[in-house]
Amino acid sequence: MGLAVAVGAAEPAAEAVVAVRAGALVDTVAGRVLSDQIILIEGERVRAVGPSGTVSIPAGAQRIDLGRATVLPGLIEAHAHLTSDPFRAGYQGLGVSAIREALYGAKAARDTLEAGFTTVRNVGAGAYGDVALRDAINDGDIPGPRLLVSGPALGIKGGHCDNNLLAPDFNYTAEGVADGPWAARAKVREVVKYGADVIKLCATGGVLSKNTDPGVQQYTFEEMQAIVEEAHKLGRKVAAHAHGAEGIKQAIRAGVDSIEHASLIDAEGMRLARQKGTALVMDIYVDEFILAEGERAGILPESLEKERKVGQLQRDNFRRALAAGDRIVFGTDAGVYPHGTNAKQFAYMVQYGMTPMQAIQAATVNAAELLGWQDKVGSLTPGKYADLIAVEADPLKDVSALTRVSFVMKGGRVVKSAAPSATVGQAR
Repeated sequence: MGLAVAVGAAEPAAEAVVAVRAGALVDTVAGRVLSDQIILIEGERVRAVGPSGTVSIPAGAQRIDLGRATVLPGLIEAHAHLTSDPFRAGYQGLGVSAIREALYGAKAARDTLEAGFTTVRNVGAGAYGDVALRDAINDGDIPGPRLLVSGPALGIKGGHCDNNLLAPDFNYTAEGVADGPWAARAKVREVVKYGADVIKLCATGGVLSKNTDPGVQQYTFEEMQAIVEEAHKLGRKVAAHAHGAEGIKQAIRAGVDSIEHASLIDAEGMRLARQKGTALVMDIYVDEFILAEGERAGILPESLEKERKVGQLQRDNFRRALAAGDRIVFGTDAGVYPHGTNAKQFAYMVQYGMTPMQAIQAATVNAAELLGWQDKVGSLTPGKYADLIAVEADPLKDVSALTRVSFVMKGGRVVKSAAPSATVGQAR
């Protein structure tokens, strides 16, 4: 007699439900703080948010009590180089292989996530190390933030995004170099082919590159326009490294989505940014590390001199751009300084004119909009990823509290819990 076997579709496993109680919750959309809130999470998404007692918590849900902490959405870093070791600058970096950079990136990704930055836009990495890093995180192989990555940055031969340290005998050109509009278009297609989510171009010279002037435009308007047209056609946004005033204006006119650094931006550039909706990503903390640790890190003497000329001007222009009404997004150039210390920049943003809430919004809702992920991250609202952090002190009174993140959740999963006030249990 045969054995009868019933075959049918298995019932899908129920997603875990978590209820987080927040003593204070920063509403980054409205720019206010709410007290005694419940964040109900199902799977990796926020299902409901409301005052304690008004949100129904299902039986058996995991309960996390952060009643003595301030809870915020996970922070967003819009300008990082996760595969870069800050203590291997200049000629010291020539001995670092692409594989070693990617492995360093794994540590940097973990450090950045544990510091409360649950989303990062990586703008520039050799050998597509950031693409490999993104994919490893997405596959669950290593811990790290959500990543949008550019792969190699595009630039002119001999420019900021080339490698100018080697003698002519080596005949070396960086993989992102492309001269002329059609070559630049082809390079966009190439980096997209190999996994880039965003395109990075170098519109001007830079501080940390050999034999370039930060104030001098490099890519022509026609080249930048070709890059932007091709990138937008392929559904990619464009970030433009640009220090000099003219290069900034030409990049904005070409249609880039963000200006990185914007150190020497003038009043016309600020007006154009507002008119075109171009975000400014101004890394006003990194000057401290470069001038204090740069020589030990291997930064070239000429680069240290350039930083002395540019650093304070950038901070002054940050204040002017803010007063003018430009949209400023949090980005720090992490990788030039140690990863995981990104939040040190918040205090400088407040020192140069922002309120603590504005600084937090620059690293949440404003950054999410720039990344095109406003429906995924940047606020704790129903439907978005359950990415949240907690700090013991009030960051609206002392923004440096964000350098002491004690609790981190990404996609509904706790990745760090060092808060003495955090208790975890099952709901009755």
